[in-house]
Amino acid sequence: MAELATGNREDALDLVQDAMLGLVKSYLHREEQEWAPLFYRILQNRIRDRYRRNRVRDRFRAWLGFGVEPEGAEERPDPVQQLPDAGQPDAVDALLQADAIDRLRVALHSLPLRQQQAFLLRAWEGLDTAATAFAMGCSEGSVKTHYSRAIHRLRGMLEEHWS
Repeated sequence: MAELATGNREDALDLVQDAMLGLVKSYLHREEQEWAPLFYRILQNRIRDRYRRNRVRDRFRAWLGFGVEPEGAEERPDPVQQLPDAGQPDAVDALLQADAIDRLRVALHSLPLRQQQAFLLRAWEGLDTAATAFAMGCSEGSVKTHYSRAIHRLRGMLEEHWS
């Protein structure tokens, strides 16, 4: 969820780690059943905070003229990352799976934020409606509506790929 929101795995891991620390620091005394909804609520707040900080930072960068990369400042690829994965079973299956994941990512990115949240919390994280409502800070009826709309929209966008 954080990776989808940030578009960067390292930033997403930082957000998740920060959310976990916030959960342990403030809610360790709570019942174990409450931890998952609390964690996702903290994570969503961290993601919103990151959006706000980036928006302000980008305004100052634009105003001060930063953000333009100097010539030749390209990042060199990591040679370890370029090595083939010996554990990969079949190149064709891997390509098809990667294509399916890419299509799902694009489809998820096209959803409105609340539909993304409802879908990810319900379908991927397995939270029930009440826990999802708590994590999102809305009513159970809103969760049901957002989730239903997300499912219908995803089915429409991905039906030729998974039919």
